[in-house]
Amino acid sequence: MRTIVFATANPNKVREVGASLGPGFSILSLPDIGCTEEIAETGLTLEENALIKARYVKQHFGYDCFSEDTGLEIQALDGAPGVYTARFAGPDCTPDDNINLTLKKMQGMTTRAARFRTIIALISGGQETLFEGIINGQIATEPSGSGGFGYDPIFIPEGHFTTFAEMPLEAKKKISHRGRAVAKLMDFLKV
Repeated sequence: MRTIVFATANPNKVREVGASLGPGFSILSLPDIGCTEEIAETGLTLEENALIKARYVKQHFGYDCFSEDTGLEIQALDGAPGVYTARFAGPDCTPDDNINLTLKKMQGMTTRAARFRTIIALISGGQETLFEGIINGQIATEPSGSGGFGYDPIFIPEGHFTTFAEMPLEAKKKISHRGRAVAKLMDFLKV
């Protein structure tokens, strides 16, 4: 059985990826390996942040590892919030704070194109590999739906008329940026 660390403390993410990989893989979380420290995401890009977390685990704990970073990139805001997606409204902000700031900055704008982008960094056998997943869409003019998390209530994926927050979880997972990046990771690991 191959053991690999997913640089997250979220057990739901670990279970989801573990189920996708199937038998033959043991996916461990940061708490599983005794990593309790906060890994500072000081990169200026999603790629840099994903690599920072994976390299930290490899250097300090010795495990093959993968990590991910995700950003919302809004065309009318010159790609913002991007790498600052989680803390767009400040260091101690809530998801609602981020949504409210986004809608305030976009008030009156007709161009509402945006995309979610996930980068997964894998360190396996000393080799670093990046995987990207993108979903294009639009920013709604007001929040709608109670599912999902983060910016889901204001993101309408391309080809749909509802926000991510209005979609059933299984439907969202099939088209999401994270799902697309994870699928590429799975294909790579199963070779």
